[in-house]
Amino acid sequence: MGTRIKRTLNRVKFAAIGAAAGASLGALVSRNAASTAAGVGALVGATIGEKRSTVETTIDQIKTKKQS
Repeated sequence: MGTRIKRTLNRVKFAAIGAAAGASLGALVSRNAASTAAGVGALVGATIGEKRSTVETTIDQIKTKKQS
């Protein structure tokens, strides 16, 4: 799988997880809070997914160079 596709899918996966977690926590307060918390959770999740993907890609590149 290409690096760009892998990074995008990782970002999407973590954004969805963050949105679900944020919405569930915000729903304890109100509907408006659920909506806002879902947006914030998605943003945080996408950021985490991007960073995690970058680290995994770097580690894979180092492993490949070491094997050569």
